[in-house]
Amino acid sequence: MNNERKFSSRLGFILTAVGSAVGMANVWGFPYKFQDGGLIFLLFYLVFVSIFAYVGLSSEFAIGRRAETGTLGSYEYALNSKKNNEKHSFISRNIGFIPLIGSLFIAIGYAVIVTYVLKALVDSLSGELLVRNSKDWFESFSQKDYSVVFYHFIIIAVTLFTCLKGAHTIEKSNKIMMPAFFILFVIIAIYILSLPNALEGYKYMFRLDLDKLNLKTMVNAMGQAFFSLSVTGSGMIVCGSYLNRDEDIISVTKSTAIFDTLAALLSSCVIVPSVLVFGLEQAGGPGLLFEVLPTVLQNIKGGRIFAIILYTAVIFAGVSSLQNMFEVIVESIMHRFKKISRIKALTIIGLITFIVGVNMETINEWGPWMDLVSIYIIPIGASIGAITWFYFWKKEELLDEVNQGADKKVSLKWYRLGRYVYVPIAIILSVLALVFKVTF
Repeated sequence: MNNERKFSSRLGFILTAVGSAVGMANVWGFPYKFQDGGLIFLLFYLVFVSIFAYVGLSSEFAIGRRAETGTLGSYEYALNSKKNNEKHSFISRNIGFIPLIGSLFIAIGYAVIVTYVLKALVDSLSGELLVRNSKDWFESFSQKDYSVVFYHFIIIAVTLFTCLKGAHTIEKSNKIMMPAFFILFVIIAIYILSLPNALEGYKYMFRLDLDKLNLKTMVNAMGQAFFSLSVTGSGMIVCGSYLNRDEDIISVTKSTAIFDTLAALLSSCVIVPSVLVFGLEQAGGPGLLFEVLPTVLQNIKGGRIFAIILYTAVIFAGVSSLQNMFEVIVESIMHRFKKISRIKALTIIGLITFIVGVNMETINEWGPWMDLVSIYIIPIGASIGAITWFYFWKKEELLDEVNQGADKKVSLKWYRLGRYVYVPIAIILSVLALVFKVTF
């Protein structure tokens, strides 16, 4: 892979990786679980996000950089890295399709919800969002077929445009979108803090409730950390393929985890106090973003301005995540089918995402689709990735790649942590999802 397809700076890589990780899991998943579990949840989350970033995220970056390609090529490389492994040739060439299909299915569903966010932004600009009952407003398009097709097309077109030149345009767009996301959320958080009784919301959020010291809180934190980092056996591999060899993988991994966690905390500092100040019912998922928050915005001074700021920030987070999903698939198509150009591959993915997505724009169609993805496809793909990196990829190569460009090299302890802690946790999460239908 030539240098033109590499990120031009460490900052560009980190912002792109953060953009890939920051998404709806941070905006509506983390705050809902944080307000439920309090400080116990946060402590569990910090432990798990540290482990998953340190070994899981870094190993995905490492295989991408080593193989210099995305999902399909990386699995093929890892599975063929040991001697006498020819019998795995068919598996090595095709097993990557499982996590890759996961990325495609996530992109289809994710584009729908970012479309809703664009609709919310437009209605914030017009003022409609601030004068209608939020539940009636949300149902007016989320329960009606083909009601947001135009917005849907715009979201996909904008995302495709930012992927036109691969690493180059993705890096440039994330250098704008990610700082803007953080700045806009900081502005809203400062304002929310000025509301009467907002401090009570913070106290509730950071409360130490020993009754929450249980298995449910731990599993919630574990699942949230796992999927918040986008360690899905596919998503972060392509980011690693664009990382220069003189960069310290562990260092950029830590930065990615820190900024991803800050994004989740910032979202919580906006959402949790708002919900509690106005005595609204706790909610997660779309209900939080499109029913609860509009009600809050209708009841605060300058609500229209803050609605515009909020939904603009969420669109930035959504498009940056979609970029990663599209790029993962496009790179694999180009790797497997050498004659297909980037523009053709982007066109194929854009059409698939749009055609399938417009037929599930209603929340009743979208919900089961995303349950299918989060319960079955993502956990299996993530487990396949974890097992491949730590049980099939040649140990010496994995350690060598992680230590390439590192100021402080990792040892066998890092490898054992991945093999005997990270991999079992990934498998446990898959079992929880498959057997008990737990969604993360």
